[in-house]
Amino acid sequence: MILMRTSIVSLGALLTLLSTASCSGSDEDAPAGTGGGAGSSASGGSSGSSGSKSAGGSSGTKASGGSSGSAKGGSSGSSGKGGAMNDGGTSGSSGGSGNAGAGGSSGVSGASGSSGSGSIDNPLTHPDDGPPAGNPDGRADVPAEAGPADSSTPDHVVGTGTKESCTAQDFIEAVAAGGVITFDCGDEPVTITLTEPAKVFNDASDKVVIDGGGKVSLSGGGTTRILYMNTCDEAQHWTTSHCDNQPYPELTVQNITFIDGNAKSYGIDSDGGGGAIYASGGRFKLVNTRFFNNVCADTGPDVGGAVRVFQQSDNKPVYVVNSTFGGADGFGNTCSNGGGISSIGVSWSIYNSVFSYNHAIGNGGNPADSGTPGGGSGGAIYNDGNSLTLSIYGSLIEHNDVKAYGSGIFFVCNDHVGTIRIHDSTVRDNTGGGWNALPGISMHDEMTRDIVNSTIE
Repeated sequence: MILMRTSIVSLGALLTLLSTASCSGSDEDAPAGTGGGAGSSASGGSSGSSGSKSAGGSSGTKASGGSSGSAKGGSSGSSGKGGAMNDGGTSGSSGGSGNAGAGGSSGVSGASGSSGSGSIDNPLTHPDDGPPAGNPDGRADVPAEAGPADSSTPDHVVGTGTKESCTAQDFIEAVAAGGVITFDCGDEPVTITLTEPAKVFNDASDKVVIDGGGKVSLSGGGTTRILYMNTCDEAQHWTTSHCDNQPYPELTVQNITFIDGNAKSYGIDSDGGGGAIYASGGRFKLVNTRFFNNVCADTGPDVGGAVRVFQQSDNKPVYVVNSTFGGADGFGNTCSNGGGISSIGVSWSIYNSVFSYNHAIGNGGNPADSGTPGGGSGGAIYNDGNSLTLSIYGSLIEHNDVKAYGSGIFFVCNDHVGTIRIHDSTVRDNTGGGWNALPGISMHDEMTRDIVNSTIE
């Protein structure tokens, strides 16, 4: 068990602290049989001036002090107003009291700033069915950039007020058109079952927001992947000459559930994996989401993930906030690797989330042992590639299982340079496999570990 430490750095990793953490995309440096990678605070403000919801309140200016009174006394100055979420402002100073006399009236107190993570409204905290979205014990502050997108003025609304009006075809057409997408399916939860993936067109809009309002589940019906974005897929329209590193589209998925997605038909090639969502290029973010019973290929050395991600713009991280992958027995996701999430060449920043009861069922690791199909690594998380940092804050990773390596987390950097950061989190009771640098975590010993106030057992 590891509890409360500010840093653990191996001898080989001391040098890496002077440079940016990076990982190789090839398997050349992975030790044989170790399952190497693929070939390739804001704390809530007290009182401060109010800021926009997305950016968080800025520092509150001091309230002007009450004027010095004469015999009747000046009135006290008002306190600063409360900061909005995440980057909360500091408190405004109270005005000075008036001199002795009848006494000035007290100033109006400013509203206190809201807390960082707590100020992100999560409509799936107490859902009608299934585990909630996010870790109820997670208290990590969430940066403004990782928060939900504004969906108050949608470009497209799926449905006209009834369950029956919310059709898969309308959703698919809305995603193709881009912009902000919301749903009007009535007051009760609804499941929309697709027979083909909804696909983002790269030239439709710079930003695509899918907001289920906490009432919508998108289902693959056990037959199809649910959502697809790929900036390098010509069929989805190329928009730059550098599709592997472009800023748009920015895809935000929030307040919604993905169930029964199936990407097995894509096999183990580069477009495989991502039983629920496949996202390559631009930027990608998950906020207040749930993933239940999504699957992809059963075997293969590198394929995996209910969510599969590649090629984020300028190597910026994928944000996962208040989200749940599995969450209870019978709800877990299953793939050859990375039952929950899987990626190559992508960094992740995960806040107040849950990964539990997910399964990596491949066999033979990566590269595959002789006579095996490969896979079986990263019960919850499979993270491999180049120039990576895996950051986990306020999250719970438990009861995941593998057949090869990294029962909880598989984090491999083949140049043996990279950073895993685990703060205020718990990694426990993950089973199967071997080659664990830490309980439930497979990684090279030379890589930097930044573990604070966390339990790993």
